[in-house]
Amino acid sequence: MLERMIEARHLRVLRAVAATGSFSAAARELGCTQPAVSQQMKALEASAGTPLLIRTAREMRLTQAGEVLVRHASGILAGLTAAEEEVAAIAGLRAGRVRLVSFPSGSSTLVPTALASLRAAHPGTRVSLVEAEPPRSVEMLRGGDCDVALAFRYGAGQAEWDDLVVRPILADRLVGLVPEGHRLAEAGSVGIAELADESWIAGCPRCRRQLVDVCEEAGFTPRIDFATDDYPAVVGLVGAGLGVAVLPELAIESVRPKGARTVAVEPAVEREIVALTLPDLAQVPAVAATLDELTRAATRA
Repeated sequence: MLERMIEARHLRVLRAVAATGSFSAAARELGCTQPAVSQQMKALEASAGTPLLIRTAREMRLTQAGEVLVRHASGILAGLTAAEEEVAAIAGLRAGRVRLVSFPSGSSTLVPTALASLRAAHPGTRVSLVEAEPPRSVEMLRGGDCDVALAFRYGAGQAEWDDLVVRPILADRLVGLVPEGHRLAEAGSVGIAELADESWIAGCPRCRRQLVDVCEEAGFTPRIDFATDDYPAVVGLVGAGLGVAVLPELAIESVRPKGARTVAVEPAVEREIVALTLPDLAQVPAVAATLDELTRAATRA
């Protein structure tokens, strides 16, 4: 068993000594002094725990252990060089991989702009995308299944993400959606209580819970006749006159609301859209660049 770890710089010296046949010739090749070569060879022999060179008045040759080290040195040093180059490429954003998970309306609005800008600035960085709503997307991040999660929550300051790096992206206001012929279709804004007697079409489970909370604060419980995670389906149902809905602006931006009108809803309710990552991942250049581009995409949106 080796007494101490063998260092790559010592292997380079050993390889040079084996190739040139002397300490002085190895020193010239390596651009250092002969005593420095001698010192490093002594250190390598101490690490190996056995002599590596046989020195006589006429020649210097390798021991069997020295031959083994030289035989492996080229592969070890080549692998180390390749690893150093690959790490340098990642650090310099010439390469890298980011696994992104996003909720659907974010995937269709913020993500395309962000990834197009990222590819233009850093063409060597590759980003994969899958869709999931929070809290599933946050579970994927904590479980190591993604590097960045584009997520949302209602009500800032909650402790649910205290272990994560939270990058604020956008405050996404909820707006009302009514059929074109609805009595409030031309209103500039409506109080949520004015819709108390309507049939409701609800969105994703987290949005559904928020809708019920907002309505109950206004003094009524919404009669939800239809519920779907698919925002275009919500818009289609409203457009067909089957009810009203409250959706985030970002969701409506990704769908042409045919047969439906948007109206501002009071009191104002916003969902906070954020990009999440783990503290260690936030230091990875490709991840940091992805967070930056998602933030810029929100300002353009």
